Amino acid sequence: MAPGCRGLPAALVLCAAAWSCAAGPVLERDQPFRVPPGWAHTGRVEPGHDVQLTFALRQRGLRRLARLVEAVSDPRSSRYGQYLSLERVRDIVQPSTATLMAVLKWLQGHGVETCRSVATLDFLECHMPASTAERILPGAEFHQYVKGQHSIVRSPHPYAVPAGLAEHLDFVGGLHRFPAERKMVSRAWIKKELKQHHGGREAFHLGVTPSILRQRYNMTKGDIGLLPNNSQACAQFLEQYFHQADVAEFMKLFGSSFSHRTQVDRVVGHQGKGKAGLEASLDVEYIMSTGANISTWVFSNAGRHESQEPFLAWLLLLSNMSSLPWVHSVSYGDDEDSLSVAYMERVNVEFMKAAARGLTILFASGDDGAGCRRVRSGNHTFRPSFPASSPYVTTVGGTTFKNPFLVTSEVTDYISGGGFSNVFPMPQYQATAVGQFLRSTPKLPPSSYYNSSGRAYPDLAALSDNYWVVTNRIPLPWVSGTSASTPVVGGMVALVNDRRLQRGLAPLGFLNPVLYQLREQGHEDALYDVTQGCHVSCLDGAVQGQGFCAGPGWDPVTGCGSPNFPRLLRALLTGAARGRQQ
Repeated sequence: MAPGCRGLPAALVLCAAAWSCAAGPVLERDQPFRVPPGWAHTGRVEPGHDVQLTFALRQRGLRRLARLVEAVSDPRSSRYGQYLSLERVRDIVQPSTATLMAVLKWLQGHGVETCRSVATLDFLECHMPASTAERILPGAEFHQYVKGQHSIVRSPHPYAVPAGLAEHLDFVGGLHRFPAERKMVSRAWIKKELKQHHGGREAFHLGVTPSILRQRYNMTKGDIGLLPNNSQACAQFLEQYFHQADVAEFMKLFGSSFSHRTQVDRVVGHQGKGKAGLEASLDVEYIMSTGANISTWVFSNAGRHESQEPFLAWLLLLSNMSSLPWVHSVSYGDDEDSLSVAYMERVNVEFMKAAARGLTILFASGDDGAGCRRVRSGNHTFRPSFPASSPYVTTVGGTTFKNPFLVTSEVTDYISGGGFSNVFPMPQYQATAVGQFLRSTPKLPPSSYYNSSGRAYPDLAALSDNYWVVTNRIPLPWVSGTSASTPVVGGMVALVNDRRLQRGLAPLGFLNPVLYQLREQGHEDALYDVTQGCHVSCLDGAVQGQGFCAGPGWDPVTGCGSPNFPRLLRALLTGAARGRQQ
């Protein structure tokens, strides 16, 4: 087998005449090229500079896959919980022989030999000199950008492919998109003022810790993982690392009231030796303390190669591993309008593949409220986030205590991301709940600001304000954001899976269909309904900085509400109990 074709059937590894490189269709024509703040352009790379490109090959069987996902994810279906193996998913979506042969002929005809595929055969990751990449992708021109110690290579210009290949490729990764960065939010100055105002009485807690979360969500010391065949995971990107010593210190400080593990069991990818990142520390410490005593993996996709897209690399791992944790918590996102539709639609298919396999994928809803952007007409609109807006992930918003130093009811965290997709239509599973909100809420923003027929998010929420985190062996207070609420929900879902597996039931898998059915099945008490507060948006005369507001039932700020763990557990052991393990 040629060195460039690892993972591909030998019969498809062909050497043939080169395709003509006359410029054909431009792929991802709607993909903007924006250099984020802090990145500096250092010039064009040398012709021999190694670049890594990811070719997303056109898949088959997507309608069939969508039907299967609906069947295995809906508790009303006789096929609920009968998830597909990775091999079965491959059999459904793998590209046609014509697509595989066409792309391989094209690459090998230009001397591209260092490639590898994935188990589902729908991605091809290749290394080549920049000069070759520019020759096979007319219009592309590779430049280097640096930010601190980070360096990436991207093309500021659109790229085309030969006319005969456009029908075989969705997009080529590694050309335009910069890694999205999430800034952790700190509101210590607000808390200092509040503490002075309330006198710092002992009855007041001084920030969210695992014990505070367990108190609010009615979790006992017995709510820990018990099975060895259950696991949970979080993903980290762009040189964000955790330290095992920080996890141990965190559990020593905050984990005395429940049994727990003190180490991550498996790291997939590169775990650096530099300083721990605050976001990575937060993710790991809170999924491990909420989903206590459950085996935890960390997917570390730092973007070690200059032209790699870390998020895309994580998706490739999901398509290449037959054994994975059942729950994945991801605090990552970008604006929909900063990404091409082809890219988002293909990533959405990757989440569909994960759902078919019974994986629960949770994404943070973001920390910009409804968001805001100015369109060509000069008017403002809200700015939805992706992958939060994907219909095949469960998106987690944020709340805060009504009294910031007491374990009270929750209100909206004003930064909690939420809204309506401009790309994906509203899925059927949420149509009733979202329709009720749109009909009954007393005040909505102007209709020109959002797409009321789009996929609405978040799906649920949890506390996102005032967290304690240990990073680089130092306890830090007042860390906030939906990057905190997401691993908390992830740990709870992993605990529910633990109890389901004990009973011989299938893991929850894609959570949204069952989540939106809780209320109609009489399980209103499974989630605390958050009905107060609004999130932020455009500072203009029309909305004056206010986006959507919380209300009874689902809303685009806190979703269906925050977990009442024992009632949620009961609902997901009884109402969804038909999904037995195969």
